[in-house]
Amino acid sequence: MAVLKERVDRLEEALMRLVYVQQKTEIEIQSLKEEMKAFKEEMRMFKDEMLAFKDEMKAFKDEMLAFKDEMRAFKDEMRVFKDEMLAFKDEMRVFKDEMKAFKDEMLDFKEWSKRNIENLNRQWGNLANKLGTLVEDIFAPSIDMALEKYFGRRPSIVDVKKLVRKDGKSLELDILALCPEERRAFVVEVKADPDRTDYIDLFLKKLEEIPVFLPELAAYTMVGIYAALNIREETVRLLTRKGLYAMVVRGDIVEIINFNQVAERKNFGK
Repeated sequence: MAVLKERVDRLEEALMRLVYVQQKTEIEIQSLKEEMKAFKEEMRMFKDEMLAFKDEMKAFKDEMLAFKDEMRAFKDEMRVFKDEMLAFKDEMRVFKDEMKAFKDEMLDFKEWSKRNIENLNRQWGNLANKLGTLVEDIFAPSIDMALEKYFGRRPSIVDVKKLVRKDGKSLELDILALCPEERRAFVVEVKADPDRTDYIDLFLKKLEEIPVFLPELAAYTMVGIYAALNIREETVRLLTRKGLYAMVVRGDIVEIINFNQVAERKNFGK
């Protein structure tokens, strides 16, 4: 009996252990099941994250491709810009050389201008001296023969560079040739630049002022002769309209080139 009881006790103890192991196994299985469920959920989330990451990587890849294309385009633009800058550098070098050449030319021109201005000043001085000698060297020695040729009278009085002062004013006549018996005064105005119309008006005014400065000639008929080495045709026509004779140098003699036209207007004759 004792042996049987001992065996029953052992059996009961074994059954209790089996129940405990079974319960523990169920608990572990339940825990494992929950862990597997959690792991599955984590795997699902990981999968979703991986899909999202894949989409992000695809978008990133597309952006990188676009960036790569942009960088290629930028690289091409930079190469073009570099070529343009090289061309610009060459143009600037050429421009610099041209400016240097221009500067050298301007320096040469400045020197040339300086020399020519000095030469021009000398020429003006010579011209002024020449104008001063036109009267004495050309027209004054020939005026007797010219007046006799065109007007049939040789003047008895010829004054060259006659200067008259009165009441603080002055009047200068290049040549004054008088024929007292006819009461005629020939007034010759000599110009180096005869085609200036203001000179003609000033000469007409001078003719009007002669009786004021020389009252003894108030009863004289004034004959104005405008003289130069050469006179343009339009200036001659203007002198004719103003009633002035145009005298020029032809060869080694002086001639009045509008004598007939002015004489007709004044009713003069040889």
